[in-house]
Amino acid sequence: MYVPQPVYKGECGGLEASDETPNRSLFFLGRGAAATTAAYGGNEAPARHTGYFNGTMDRMKSADTHLKRYLQSGFLLLLALLVASCSPGKAEKRAVPEIPVSTGKSALKDIPFQIRSIGNVEAFNTVSVKAQINGELIKVYVKEGQYVNKGDMLFKIDPRSFEASLKQAEANLARDRALAKKANDDVERYSFLIQKGYVAKQEFDQVKSNAEALNATARADVAVVDNNRVQLEYTNIRSPISGQVSNNLVNAGNVVKANDAALTSINQISPIFVTFTVPEVYLAEIKKYMTGGKLKIVATIPGQEQNPETGILSSLDNTVDKATGTIRLKGTFDNKGRRLWPGQFVNVILDLYVQNNAVVVPSPAVLSGQAGQYVYVVKNDLTVELRNVDVSRTYGGETVIAKGLKEGEQVVTDGQLLLTNGSKIQIKPAVKPDNGSNGGPSGVPDNKEANK
Repeated sequence: MYVPQPVYKGECGGLEASDETPNRSLFFLGRGAAATTAAYGGNEAPARHTGYFNGTMDRMKSADTHLKRYLQSGFLLLLALLVASCSPGKAEKRAVPEIPVSTGKSALKDIPFQIRSIGNVEAFNTVSVKAQINGELIKVYVKEGQYVNKGDMLFKIDPRSFEASLKQAEANLARDRALAKKANDDVERYSFLIQKGYVAKQEFDQVKSNAEALNATARADVAVVDNNRVQLEYTNIRSPISGQVSNNLVNAGNVVKANDAALTSINQISPIFVTFTVPEVYLAEIKKYMTGGKLKIVATIPGQEQNPETGILSSLDNTVDKATGTIRLKGTFDNKGRRLWPGQFVNVILDLYVQNNAVVVPSPAVLSGQAGQYVYVVKNDLTVELRNVDVSRTYGGETVIAKGLKEGEQVVTDGQLLLTNGSKIQIKPAVKPDNGSNGGPSGVPDNKEANK
């Protein structure tokens, strides 16, 4: 059954409605006249409908032809570009830039094994000076902070009463010695008389006992005289050690008491102690090398690293601190220049042993990454290889490599930020030091400069 439907057709934007167009005609635009005839139930379609469909088909064929041409042209252009980019003869290759770097070489050196810590300076001896007798302080011989030698006068206590006591004791001694001498003479005379039988034996015994008592009294008087001399000597207060006097001096005119408050204190600073702590993991090594000889200690004052003090390890504490896991060590320093001062903090280096023929590189060559520490090794073709290394320790601006490098290998010391494994490099010329000292290869400082 044919039902006419409106059909919209148009050319150049125009629209025209038709009631005679079948509703199926739009589905057969691409199928030709036969499809159009079939749409009218086997009857021949109207002429204007047939012309419309034929024109539409022509336009579609023309558009399809143009599209195929465009696609073929685009494909050929793309193929030409790909061939041109892959052909070495058609285009010029892009040059890979060379990265400028500084380098140094690994070397074999004798490197000491050192333990570093922070130490505190302690006086070798500390003496609190006190009066041993009662009296008035009549003179002070030293100033605050003065350095004194052993035996130097410090204070003077009024000696007059002690001098009088000494004279009295000496007089008693002289008297008792005279009495003892007469008694001894009596014993000699009575000894002759007793032999002749002129005196009784009881009388001789009495004379003899009196002589012995007087001799004992004379000996006691000698002790009293000696004690008074000591008391008189106590009026002169002298320095028991050589050292530095404190600032808390007692002024003259004060009355002092025996064994009361200290008049001053003296610190012996030559020699002097430096105490410091190290982790307990080093205890076994320290004990091992202490038995083999004296261990060297270097103490440096902050800001004065160019002028260190040298000493020896003198004692090891008898217990490990449970709270910190460290053990306390003490070193002895001559301190002839009196540069180390009690209470001062210093940087301490304990030398345990020397590792011979250790592989070392400049410390800037060693970098840290997710896989550990590594270096860039320069190969013969001036490309670099990223190589993982095991680091033992650092010393004097150099790093000791336990594993991963051998002697004479060239490593990058500056410019690693732009490098990757296989990067092409350009080695920058070494910069000569301004002070005229001889630098190592590729700008690496020599051993003396590195150890400073």
